[in-house]
Amino acid sequence: MPLVPDKRTHRGAHPEDEYLFHSNMWPTLRAASGDLCWLLSHGYASPSSLKLVGDRYSLTKRQRIAVGRCACAGEAAARRQQCRVEPEQLAGRQLWIDGYNVLTSIEAALAGGVILAARDGCYRDMASVHGSYRKVEETIPALRLLGEQLEQWNIGPCRWLLDSPVSNSGRLKAIITDVAAQSGWNWDVELVHNPDTILATSEHVVATSDSVILDQCRQWLNLARAVITRHVPDANVVDLQSS
Repeated sequence: MPLVPDKRTHRGAHPEDEYLFHSNMWPTLRAASGDLCWLLSHGYASPSSLKLVGDRYSLTKRQRIAVGRCACAGEAAARRQQCRVEPEQLAGRQLWIDGYNVLTSIEAALAGGVILAARDGCYRDMASVHGSYRKVEETIPALRLLGEQLEQWNIGPCRWLLDSPVSNSGRLKAIITDVAAQSGWNWDVELVHNPDTILATSEHVVATSDSVILDQCRQWLNLARAVITRHVPDANVVDLQSS
């Protein structure tokens, strides 16, 4: 069977998201998230714990992904909060940005996609990049929002890291570089094989919501959430933080 070309022009909501993440579903999803957090906090493995919780609450595959992205062990949540820095602390300082991670969240928020409010305070999207990146109508507006906000905070220079194995990374690098040049922003964009490893060990503050990086990095900025909160007030935020 021939591959169907990807003609999507937005990084918006999945057709079933209105039902799967309706506010009526939040109590069940929050309970599932709370149970998963408990299991993770007591040393249970993530994949088996998510399956157990998903089966208990009869969650769909997409709902399980959301719960998995929102939950974390209590110790991990505490460490992440201790290492988080506020924008006001970064004036005149360099920032390293997990490019795809931050950009796709802003794109999804602008397009009305589901934005998950997780236990660790991060906003995470449901539109992760796997193998290939496609520019959408929200790409340049998202970059401009990011740049304007970083400029307002006087944060920079900024070093963007993009996954070189992801198709079209070179094209995205050109887009980011062009947007930055037009506005006079001091941005450097680099294609690297594994940004996670570099960001996790960087001596600089990193902007990401990637759990693997957050559990290892020295300091991080909750950039995507800050931009969405300030500039996308009508974002489709699904709050799965358990009480």
